Amino acid sequence: MMKRLITKCPVCGGDMRVTALVCKSCGSELRGNFEICEFCSLDHEDLVFLRIFLKSRGNISEVAKKLRISHPTARVRLMDILEKLGYEVEPEQEEDINKILEKVEKGEITAEEAANLIKKIRR
Repeated sequence: MMKRLITKCPVCGGDMRVTALVCKSCGSELRGNFEICEFCSLDHEDLVFLRIFLKSRGNISEVAKKLRISHPTARVRLMDILEKLGYEVEPEQEEDINKILEKVEKGEITAEEAANLIKKIRR
């Protein structure tokens, strides 16, 4: 069973670093001070979400469908993951967009109307 790389020190909470790499085939070792990839800090649930997001080619509606969650919930999860990865997310815009998407889900507006409203927000 493969063990998952920990990225935070269990003693002080500081960032962990990788100092050795070993070849599974021949056992050769490489020592140094290597950075951990940004995705390694995500938990299993976030990685599952990202895999589905990538397989769906970024189609958040498809992600919501596959995970059996609402479209706004899927968007919020994506925004949370982006924040965990250190990317800036404009919460005001996202809240407005989520409200628009909820209206689409309720049948209050059409997808075309929603697209036009979202384009106005992002300008």
